[in-house]
Amino acid sequence: MPRSRTAEPVVLFLSASVGEGHTAAAQAVCSALSERMTDALCEVVDSYRYASTVFHRVASNGYIGMVKVLPQLYKFAYDQAERATKISAFKTWLHRYTALNLRQFVSELQPDVVVCTHAFPCGVMAEYKREFSDAPPVVGIVTDFVVHPFWIHRNIDKYAVATAAMRQTLVTRGVAPARVVVTGIPIDARFAAATSKRRARSLIGIGPETTTVLLMGGGLGIGPLENALLAIDRLSGPLQIVVVVGKNKSLERRLREAARTLRHRATVVGFVENVYDYMRAADVLVSKPGGLTSSEALVCELPFIMLRPLPGQEERNTHYLEERGVGIRVERSRELTCALDKLLGSPATLEKMRRHARDLAHPEAARSVASIIESLITRRRAETLKLR
Repeated sequence: MPRSRTAEPVVLFLSASVGEGHTAAAQAVCSALSERMTDALCEVVDSYRYASTVFHRVASNGYIGMVKVLPQLYKFAYDQAERATKISAFKTWLHRYTALNLRQFVSELQPDVVVCTHAFPCGVMAEYKREFSDAPPVVGIVTDFVVHPFWIHRNIDKYAVATAAMRQTLVTRGVAPARVVVTGIPIDARFAAATSKRRARSLIGIGPETTTVLLMGGGLGIGPLENALLAIDRLSGPLQIVVVVGKNKSLERRLREAARTLRHRATVVGFVENVYDYMRAADVLVSKPGGLTSSEALVCELPFIMLRPLPGQEERNTHYLEERGVGIRVERSRELTCALDKLLGSPATLEKMRRHARDLAHPEAARSVASIIESLITRRRAETLKLR
C-alpha cells in the first residue's frame, strides 16, 4: 500500500555491494539526516539486487577477483571506460532494465529523494527519471577524489563531490553548475571527535605511549597485508602494530599466527565498527587508498602510506593525495620498511603531513549532504502541495 504524501520523509539510498565504502557513506548521511530531520526514514538498498542475476554475480564477486588476480585487465577496462565519450548500448540497456525492476519498489516506498553512492545506481536513476515522470529527485554522492564518466548524467538533481576539480569536470561535461556541490566525501561523524591519542589507545587496548603503526586492508581485507606486517616489524626502536583485517577471516587467522613470531607487539582484529578509535590511536596509517578510508584518515589528520593501490579509482586517489602532500605511495612491501623508517624518523615531515590533511579534510561532509537532501525534500513537498 503506497504511503501518504503527508507521512514522514523517506530517503532511499542506493548503494552497491563492491567493498564497504559505498554503504558506509550512505549510513553516514543517514545519521546526519536523522539529526536534521528526526522523523525521516532512511532505507539503504544494494542496487545490484535489481539488476540481472548474472550482472549481480559478476559485479559483486567479479570485481574483487579481477583486481586481485588480473589487476592489469581491470586497469585496461577502467581506462577504456574513462576515455569513452558515450555510454555503451549494453550499459544503457542495463540501466533501463534495472530501472524497470526498481519501479514497483520505488512506487511502494514513495521516497522523497533517492541518493546514489555508486555510479551504477546513479545511471539507473538517470534512466528511471527519463522513463517515469513521477520520479523523485536524485542525488549522486561520488565517493572518490575523481569523477568517472559513468557518474555523469545531466538529469541528476544534485551531485556531492570531494573537490573543486571534480565539480569542474562535471560542469565541463554538461552538468549545470548549480547542481554540483563540493561537500567532501561523507564519513561517520565520530571520526571528527576530539579523542586524544592516549584515550584512543586505551579504548582499543594498546600501549599508551608507544609509536603505533596501523595496517588496514579495507572492509574486505585486500592487499599484501602479510608481507606488509613483516616489513613493519623490521623497523627498529620501540613500536607497536595494529592490524585491522576486515571481513577476511582466513587472513585474520594467518596474521594472528604471524603476530606471535614478531619482535614488536602486534594486535590483529577483524572487522570493527569503531575504526575511528583505531585511526585516532595511530601515528601512521598503511592501507589501500579507498575514498572512504582516505577521507577518514584526512579527518583524523593521519599521515598515510598508500600500499599498492588497486587500478582505477585507487590509482586516481593516490595521485590526488600524493600531490597534496598527505600520502606516500609504496608499491612493494620491501619498500615499506624504508618509507616508514624515514617518515617516523622525521617529526617535521609527520607534522607537515598532518597539517596538509587538516587543510583537505571535510569532517562536515555528511551534514552538508544531509542539508542538500533536506532542501530537496522541502522543495518536492512544496511542489506537491501546489498541485493539489
